[in-house]
Amino acid sequence: MNAIYLAAIGNVDERIMKNLETNVWQVFGFDVQRTFPFSDPAYAFNPERNQYSSAVILREMLKQKPADAECIFGVTNYDLFIPMLSFVFGLAQVSGSAAVISLARLRQEYYHLPANDALLRSRSVKETIHELGHTFGLTHCADTQCPMSLSNTIQHVDRKGEDLCKNCSLILHETIQQRHGAHNAVEKL
Repeated sequence: MNAIYLAAIGNVDERIMKNLETNVWQVFGFDVQRTFPFSDPAYAFNPERNQYSSAVILREMLKQKPADAECIFGVTNYDLFIPMLSFVFGLAQVSGSAAVISLARLRQEYYHLPANDALLRSRSVKETIHELGHTFGLTHCADTQCPMSLSNTIQHVDRKGEDLCKNCSLILHETIQQRHGAHNAVEKL
């Protein structure tokens, strides 16, 4: 079975990366590997917005995706955007093989509040599950407790749990079985 590769984009706290590594394995069941860190994404900076284009970062990640990657997942401290929104917590290719999250707006400090490492870890897990879920074809969920529910504000992120709802979990496992059942059938030929 392929691996999910985690990549720091710029300087990312090792404790966050380790925590995500464990949680990704628990939720998705894939071997989780680290790929080389990506350098600061100056190529994706938009000076008019003072933010980084998440789509441009995804394209760069795809160019460097390991051959055995089920997905490559980036984590950065840089504030991300897509053209139609003022910011995004993350972005993923739906049913694709790349996703990224930003820790910038997941930090309490962004809202002029004292740092809270436990809250940052929890928020980063929720958004990681959300974006990786999209790579497996999951769409936004109506259950506000599910990490696949849409988050437009940090309050939405905080209302979510870290566990997929029963429906999203079922769809995820069916998708993984379909993908790898097809791969296994081809390998047996």
